[in-house]
Amino acid sequence: MTAKAPLNRLKKLWREGRPTFGAIATIPSVQTVQIMAQSLDWIIVDLEHGPIDLGSAHAMIVATSGTPCVPMVRIAANEPWLAKAPMDIGALGINFPMICSRADAEKAVRSVRYPPRGERLWGPFHAPFRWGVSMADYMASADDDMVCIVTIEHVEAVNRIDEIMATPGIDLAVIGPGDLATSINKRGLPDDPEVVELMKRAEAGILKSGVPIGGVARTAEAANAMIARGYVALALGFDWSLFQRGIAASLDGIKRW
Repeated sequence: MTAKAPLNRLKKLWREGRPTFGAIATIPSVQTVQIMAQSLDWIIVDLEHGPIDLGSAHAMIVATSGTPCVPMVRIAANEPWLAKAPMDIGALGINFPMICSRADAEKAVRSVRYPPRGERLWGPFHAPFRWGVSMADYMASADDDMVCIVTIEHVEAVNRIDEIMATPGIDLAVIGPGDLATSINKRGLPDDPEVVELMKRAEAGILKSGVPIGGVARTAEAANAMIARGYVALALGFDWSLFQRGIAASLDGIKRW
């Protein structure tokens, strides 16, 4: 009997060291996701900072259907009850913010996997419909298909990077420069030398662990440099920032007076 292909193609790409590209969706828009999903490997629907409710998130997840783009969700806090519904409506990854200790990381890992590997509660009523599989087939591969993403975005997390990255079950670790800068009273200054040094320490700890690493690539030059250092998940921006850049590029060179 031929083994079924996994629903989530990202883990295989990361194991092979192949870079993937995505964006964070903050606008509650099916149309926006449909456009982005044509070109990106993954989209993270932002339930932490974006004005998106679960109904809109479900529609946005479904909007990736028919494309290779994998929908994931960023939740507002490292709480199992916040991760539960996004998985049950079809997200194949949860991005946990503010992971600052091994205990935080273990809690995140347990949230995305069913017993005995974790503590995810049963109720994936809509996820199988998104992926075109039976409930039984969804359940059979759910633990392996789900991506547990931990965000390193606080100075305390950098200080504990080795213990965090030693946690079994983390599928991707991303570095968040915005909150990392804020944690040392350098908010809005991700390029400050002290922030850059913390990011280098976080990067070194993640790469040493062998866990796939992700981060924000604001330019093509930055993306290429990050890929050369071993990054496999690169966020090209937020939906709003991509729109801003596209509009600016369209206006560049036009004489408006």
